[in-house]
Amino acid sequence: MTHEFEGKYRTKHPAGTTPDPAIAAAIEEVVQEGSVSCAVAHDVATELGVTPADVGKTIDLLEYRIIKCQMGLFGYSPQKKIVKPAETVSDELRERLQNASSNGLIPCLDCWNAAATLGMQRMAVSAACELLGLRVKPCQLGAF
Repeated sequence: MTHEFEGKYRTKHPAGTTPDPAIAAAIEEVVQEGSVSCAVAHDVATELGVTPADVGKTIDLLEYRIIKCQMGLFGYSPQKKIVKPAETVSDELRERLQNASSNGLIPCLDCWNAAATLGMQRMAVSAACELLGLRVKPCQLGAF
């Protein structure tokens, strides 16, 4: 999540938006020090059968911070972003990422799918995006 919204995450959503009670209850069980990791947020979505975006919105509305992006793009301390550009990118991955991107942007979900299909770590796909100059957006949780 960007610092521009820190402490006012709910303002990312229309006025009057309220959290889903079931998702909110699940988040309250896993929140630690005002934060929920990307992995835990995705686990909650899977357990409840809802979208990661629904969980991310609820986290925002509860004014918690999403940390430790599984792509290494945000939420780490002290450097925030931990992913570094890859040294090389295979032709297969390059083609897949370029086909999934538009105007220099590639959805997080497409990166996850590429990692799963090619048997790679998500962070390795993110590193390839860094090398190729592709910005991962949108985040499945709505952090960016």
